[in-house]
Amino acid sequence: MASTHTPAHPAGPAAGTQLLDHPGPNGSEARDSAARGSDHAGPAGPAGHRDPFAPEAESSRHRLPRQTRGASPLLGVTAVAATLGATGFAAATPAAAPAIEAPDETPVALAADPGLALAARIQQQADSQRTAAEESARLQAAQEAAAKAAAKEAEAKRAAEEAERAKAATLTLPVKDYNLSAHYGQSARYWAHLHTGLDFAADTGTAVYAVGQGTITSAGWSGAYGYRIVETLPDGTEIWYCHLSSIIKGSGEVTSGQQIGKVGATGNVTGPHLHLEVRPGGGAPVDPEPWLQQHGLNP
Repeated sequence: MASTHTPAHPAGPAAGTQLLDHPGPNGSEARDSAARGSDHAGPAGPAGHRDPFAPEAESSRHRLPRQTRGASPLLGVTAVAATLGATGFAAATPAAAPAIEAPDETPVALAADPGLALAARIQQQADSQRTAAEESARLQAAQEAAAKAAAKEAEAKRAAEEAERAKAATLTLPVKDYNLSAHYGQSARYWAHLHTGLDFAADTGTAVYAVGQGTITSAGWSGAYGYRIVETLPDGTEIWYCHLSSIIKGSGEVTSGQQIGKVGATGNVTGPHLHLEVRPGGGAPVDPEPWLQQHGLNP
């Protein structure tokens, strides 16, 4: 700490550095002595001025002032400031905190740019239109695929129906190994009327097949016809299979060429054979030979 001793100046105490006044013992007396001049200042110098090197003055100048408890803290701060000066305060001042970088404001700037906002809306509309177009194309493709599948299914169904009709229209001879022993319209002493059918002579037990696809509507014993099966074709034509030794299929659906019975000699007969009658619409019998020939068969 710098010394508070100040050399005397001819101009007196007013021209030099004056010590701070502090309350306490001898504080007010020192000020009064300085104000009154040489009355209480000790030995005087020439022209009545107070000698600055007098012992009493030195004692007063080097006495440490005492502060009271009630003094304001600002007084001490002022003294420190006067001692350190502007340079001291500048050195004691803490360094300024580094500046905080502002966050990136680019999104805000982009959002605030009308041109960019318009471009974003245009892009959004384009994306929506592209999505709608893709969805429409997908739906159209699904509809076309469904239409193709439906057409394919309808074609398959139509083909199956045509195959069924063709199968139904396809006829087969009732016996494979036979001889024709009697024709339609013949007369004989053992017939009460003209012959109403076509006889296929074969050994007993020979397989009898359904002439065409149809339904067996009757099967069983039938007097002079012996054991008989009646099959009804899709167009209503009835086929009678007579003089059977046994019945294999007595009811239900049958297909062309399916075995339904066996050749026999039951009823009014002279030997084993199959008596075949054709009755269109379930009415009176017709000649079986031309009817079979009309369906591609030559008995």
